[in-house]
Amino acid sequence: MAHGWIVGVALPLMAGLLYAEKRDSLVGRLCTKTPLSLLFVAAVFLQPDSDAGYFQWLAAGLVLCAIGDVLLAVGDLRTFRWGLGAFLLGHLCYTPAFWGIGEFGWSAAATAGVAFGMGISVYRWLLPNLGSMRIPVTAYIVVISAMLCTASMVAGAKALPVAGRAMVGGGALLFYLSDLFVARQRFVTPSFANRLFGLPLYYTGQFLLAYSVGFF
Repeated sequence: MAHGWIVGVALPLMAGLLYAEKRDSLVGRLCTKTPLSLLFVAAVFLQPDSDAGYFQWLAAGLVLCAIGDVLLAVGDLRTFRWGLGAFLLGHLCYTPAFWGIGEFGWSAAATAGVAFGMGISVYRWLLPNLGSMRIPVTAYIVVISAMLCTASMVAGAKALPVAGRAMVGGGALLFYLSDLFVARQRFVTPSFANRLFGLPLYYTGQFLLAYSVGFF
């Protein structure tokens, strides 16, 4: 893992972002979240040469997610919709990135079953409060579940480096879990706790995915 200084810069930005969330400061969110997201984009471009297809798809996904981060920081429903769309496109980039280097096996099959069950449970949990967001959220659940399944294909590919496999599997799972807190914040119970737990999970997951590029 090269360029560890990025993590050193990211940690105080994360602390600042959580403080801004606690105070519900839009300016604070934008001034900390924007550079923090740009750091995981920088991280992927600073990695050693790797599989071209994997790098291109993953880098595109990270850029789209960074755009989504800024849109979600604004906080209103209109920008939330655009942010959700950016993240959906990001997952659509991650999916072929993982598919291209992974291999289908028992771990992927098991993950598909669990993701399917989880997707139904999450949909039922959110449904009473979705309103006009029902179709976009349903599409997002399907796409992020597919992303998690293809990430498990990488995690289970024994021919690949163990560290890279762990980064992809762990990064995708942390991203998935962080989105549960985003959904809870928007549709169920708004609370600082959603940010306190969800944001570190999200950024840890994104940095793991960015640094995974150096292992393939």
